[in-house]
Parts: sequence; structure tokens; C-alpha cells
Amino acid sequence: MKAPKDRRLLVLLASAILYSCAIRRPQPLAMSFLPPVPQGPQPEFVLSEAPSIPPSPFWKPPPPFLMPEVEPAPEVDLRILKAEEHFQAGKKHSVEGDWDAAREEFNSALESLAAGAVGLSQRARLEARFRQLVESIHAQEVEEQARVESNREPVFDKAPLEDILPKTFPIEPRLKFRVQSQIDATVSQLPLEVSDTVLGYIHYFSTTRGRKTLLAGLRRSGRYAPMIHRILDEEGIPREMLYLAQAESGFFPRAVSRKRATGMWQFIKFRGQEYGLRQTPHTDDRLDPEKATRAAARHLRDLYRQFGDWYLAMAAYNCGPGVVERAVQRTGYADFWQMRQRNVLPRETSNYVPIVLAITIMVKNPKDYGLEDREADSPLEYDTVEMVAPTQLALIADVAGQPVALLQQLNPAILRGLAPAGYPVHVPKGAARQVMAGLEPIPPAQRAWWRMHRLAAGETIAELARRFKTTQQSILAANPASAEPGDLLVIPVAAGKSATAARSTPAAARRSLPAAVRKTRPAAQVAMRRPPAARAR
Repeated sequence: MKAPKDRRLLVLLASAILYSCAIRRPQPLAMSFLPPVPQGPQPEFVLSEAPSIPPSPFWKPPPPFLMPEVEPAPEVDLRILKAEEHFQAGKKHSVEGDWDAAREEFNSALESLAAGAVGLSQRARLEARFRQLVESIHAQEVEEQARVESNREPVFDKAPLEDILPKTFPIEPRLKFRVQSQIDATVSQLPLEVSDTVLGYIHYFSTTRGRKTLLAGLRRSGRYAPMIHRILDEEGIPREMLYLAQAESGFFPRAVSRKRATGMWQFIKFRGQEYGLRQTPHTDDRLDPEKATRAAARHLRDLYRQFGDWYLAMAAYNCGPGVVERAVQRTGYADFWQMRQRNVLPRETSNYVPIVLAITIMVKNPKDYGLEDREADSPLEYDTVEMVAPTQLALIADVAGQPVALLQQLNPAILRGLAPAGYPVHVPKGAARQVMAGLEPIPPAQRAWWRMHRLAAGETIAELARRFKTTQQSILAANPASAEPGDLLVIPVAAGKSATAARSTPAAARRSLPAAVRKTRPAAQVAMRRPPAARAR
């Protein structure tokens, strides 16, 4: 019964408080203490300069951490935003395969950060973003290159000397005496002889066009010469047979002739199988420089044992031992020059041996032909790692921290960027342990599809998911939560989605490569087609 009375007391108390506040609320001023504004034109007043106050000898600037933070300059923000827009546009072009447009956008992005002067307070910020952008652009180029190269149809090279084999060239009359003098003073395991045909090819290789072809092949030979000489020595073959590879392929590991002879040493299918060069849908040992060199040396050794003459062995290497054997039976001469004179050898074969002799004579007398300062590529050096499961070259390149183009150069026998289980893969010299350890986090069953990526500063998981056509959740689940720039991330990719679709034509595939990679490919390339009549090799 006391509750209603207490409630009435509370209501009365609250009313009293509100009334007291209302009484004490300040009231607005009824009048202004400022003088009234005069009307009409007013005289102009000029303020005198403020008196100068000498600085206090006791004043010191505050420490930097107490200074107020300066807001970023609006123009710097605009430049960073503009650079990001150009970078994103470049990424879009690179995914579409338009690398000319992508490079323009990337260059514009960097120019946006580099152009114009800024104060010291903003310079560090721009420089940091510039470095991040350079790393991102490089990562983008590597990834897009890997996508294009990984699963596309193989592209092959045309043998540079194939078109001149059927041709003859004029000779200079005075050249014969000079060449004979050079031969007399030359030490060679391969017997050297001079003929009008040899002189004609020496003349051709001294012309602008011929010299360009010769020098290009000699330059490429530097990649393989130490390996070839080692194998020729081991098999008891004259070292000068190195130049047989120049006549055959110009030292292109993926050279293919019109008659379907394949590789640096131009083996046809059955002859390659005879000397242990396996061919599968994923690999072709005829394209492996070391394996093919070993097979070529043994084939030449067998041919020399059969005919007892290196010129006939070379001729048989070109057209097949059966053709040479029948020519010997028809003419009664086991002599190459007699056979050539009687036209019992194919025209290409009759010119093939003189080409090898001409190149050998010129290279062994470099000062006489202006070859003493010729450039040669550095020898290819590599370690070999056997794959325990099907593994794409792009993944091995990720782990080794090298471009896919280098892995393909070291492994031209891998046709579509996928090394089968048990296949010996060449990796950069000294990288074998790194590759073996780097592949461990990837389940063997997924090495044909999954990738690894070194996280660059400023990259996001969303960007990586879009680039590799996977999900953010799968990337996060496969990697530690504490990943930082510089860490190597596992990128789970669904089967069939680790690379862009193969281009419909080799030309389109070449256009999609970055310029730096396109330059490593020869101008003349041909795609594999249905083979015509087989060439005996």
C-alpha cells in the first residue's frame, strides 16, 4: 500500500529538478556590445608591419614523433591512383594476350610515379610504390608467360640450310689455291678435301646472306659444343662432326625438315627408335640435344664401320645406308666424289658433305674468313631431377625461381609443358635440391595442375585467385595465415585450369609471348603437320 505514495514523491522530486534547470538556463543577450556598422564609404586603413620579436635562446624544436602528421599531398595521391589504373589495365591486356598494349600500360604506370618533382615528405612514399609496382609487373609477366607456354601445342623450327642443299653456287677461280693452302696447314680429325662444290659453299657463306646464316648457327653452337665434343670423344668420332649438326639443323633442338626428320641431329622416327630415342605423346627424345647427340655419334660410328670412309658415313647419315650401299654396287666405287660425279646419290646428299667440309674449313681458319671475333652463346649447364609424378614445367619454374622459357630451353623434348612420371628433367645448374624440396608441399597427384607463387609486396589473395583461375578459400587453406611478401605460396588449381587454352595457330601463340621471350625464338618456325614421305636418317 506504500508504493503509490512513494511513486508520487518521486514524481514531485523530478518536477522540482526540471523547474530548477529551466530557471538557471542562460538567456540570450538582449543587446550587442559591438558598435553599429557605419553606413556609406569608409576610409582605407593600412596595417603597419608587426614588430619583429627576436627568437628565444632557450627554444628548441620538438622531437619528430611529436610533430603533427602532414596529410599526403593531393597530387601524390592522384599519381598513385593513376599508376594503379594503368597497372590494372595492363594486367587485363596481358591476360588477353595483347602484350604490346600491356607493356604500354605498365610503362605508363611507372611513368606516373616517376614524373614530376615532389617534396622529401612524399618522395619515399612514391619510391616505395614504384618498387612494389616493378615487382608486380615482373610477377605478372612471368605468370602470363607460364600460362601461354605451359599447355600449348609444340612449335618447331625450320632447318636454316634446308633450302640451300639442292643449290649450287659460283666459285671464284683464285679461291681454290688459297683454300688448298689452308687445308694443308690445318689439323683435323676429319679428312679435308677441296672441290668446286666445296668452294661454291665457301663463297656462299662469305656473302652477306650466307655469312648471317653461318654466324647465327655458330653462335647457337656455343650452347651445345662442350657437350657434343665430350660425346664425340667418348664414341670415337671426329670432333669436326660438330658441324654436321649445323648442316642438319643450325643447332636448333626443335628443327623439323620437310621430310619430317626431327631434332638437332635430324632423326626420322624409326631411326631414332633404333638408337633408343623414345617418342611419346608428351616427349620426343629426338629433341633432347644430349640424347640425340649420343644417338648420332653411335649411328655415325656404325656407318663408318660399314663403309670405312667418313664421307660415305656422312652421306649415309643423310640419305640412309641402303642408298649409299646401292650406289656402291652400281658404280663399283666406294668413293663419295666418284658417286657424286656419276649422279648416283640424291642431289641434297651430294651437296650435304661439301657443306660440312666448307663450314669446317672456314671455322678452322677464322682469320681468313673474318670469324675470329664471332660471338658464341654460353654453354647450357644444368642438373637433372627425375620426376616422381607428372609435373608441369611451369611449376618447376615456380619452385626454381626461373622463367618458364629457360626450363623449356633446357627441356626441348617435353612437348606440351608436362614432364611424365620418371622423366629426367633438366633444371638450372645448382637448383636440383631447391626443386626437389620445393615440390614437397605439392601432392604428387596435383603436380600436373597446381602452381606455386612468390608473394610480391602489395599483392592480394583475390588477385592471385583471379590470375590462376582458382578460389581465395583454396589458397588460404593451403598456406599459413602468416604469409608475407617473399614467401612461396601453394596455389591449388583445378585440373585443366592452370593454363590458358592453347592458341589455334603457332603464330598466335608467338604473338602472345612477351617481347623478351619472342626474341629468343627464330624468325622461321613451322608447326607439326602430317608427315610426307619419310626421310632415311
